[in-house]
Amino acid sequence: MIRTAAVPRPVRIGTALLGVAGIATLAGCAGGATGAAAPAESAAAPAASSPASTGAAAGSSASGTYKDGQYEATGQYATPESVETVDVTLTIAGDTVTAVEVTGDPQAAESRRYQSEFIGGIQDEVVGKKLDEISVSKVAGSSLTSGGFNKAVDAIKTEAKA
Repeated sequence: MIRTAAVPRPVRIGTALLGVAGIATLAGCAGGATGAAAPAESAAAPAASSPASTGAAAGSSASGTYKDGQYEATGQYATPESVETVDVTLTIAGDTVTAVEVTGDPQAAESRRYQSEFIGGIQDEVVGKKLDEISVSKVAGSSLTSGGFNKAVDAIKTEAKA
């Protein structure tokens, strides 16, 4: 599980909860201790569903947020030496990724190595996961390739919307 992109969200959400809790505590001084717990609970409820996507998408995933099928997209990312691309093919069934294929066309020797490592490890990161849960940050030592992959996944999500 190398999805460190999800780590900042809880930090920001946690900060927001602290802010809400602080305001609720101030309000609680005037209205009693029971008023302080309610805002924190209502603020925490959206946080539980936000990693999947939005509340609407998470709630509708049982009925199918994405059309089943095979989708292709290309994502770009910049390295210190060049601009690189990766072609991503995802097969989606029931909003879940059932297969992934990534091909690269590296322009720099270092990119060739990192793309190869990324391609070797990406299947374990995405197959069997809901499409809305996919956001990789570093796979098999490659972090820049992840940016191109995530851009391609975003394009696929747009194309596959039910």
